[in-house]
Amino acid sequence: MNTNVSNGWRAQIVPALLMTLVLTLILGIGYPLVVTGLARLIFPKQAAGSLIRDAHGTVIGSRLIGQPFSGPGYFRSRPSAAGAGYDGTSSGGTNLGPTSKKLIEERVVPAVAAARAENPDSSGALGRKVPVDLVTSSASGLDPHITPAAADFQLARVARERGLPEEEVRRLVVEHTEGRQLGLLGEPRVNVLELNLTLDAARK
Repeated sequence: MNTNVSNGWRAQIVPALLMTLVLTLILGIGYPLVVTGLARLIFPKQAAGSLIRDAHGTVIGSRLIGQPFSGPGYFRSRPSAAGAGYDGTSSGGTNLGPTSKKLIEERVVPAVAAARAENPDSSGALGRKVPVDLVTSSASGLDPHITPAAADFQLARVARERGLPEEEVRRLVVEHTEGRQLGLLGEPRVNVLELNLTLDAARK
């Protein structure tokens, strides 16, 4: 074998392998560990997934991911099209646009009818419209929030089912209403899980 060719091959391969190893250690191991460590130090709850635990320490959800509620005394979450619903591994919307006939006829119309039937005190004779976020899913399908209007639409039913004065439930809704981020970004919103947990605590 030609010595010059052998030396030239080593001169190319060895630095490349060393560079790959060094960059893997720095960018593949060191950098992620540093970022994770800083995140856990500065934002411990957020870095851990903003998990919510019960009195026994059992994880019952995250304030960042929605979940369904079916009990009569609970506020309903925004519908989800992520997998079977609120599936973080299948995050996504329906891919149906606002002018889609299929979206209107197969999803929105039945959802509106169901919302009005479940909340008769907030529709029908009062002529109140069903808030759009109660009948359409978000782009991620994981939205943990509803609008204050959606909470108000359900308020009479929740108060009635729990045997609480409407003003008491309204006060809790207001307490759990988050404003715009930095006063500019997004819209006012209510975290459904946290609100329902507060209602459960109030009942006890």
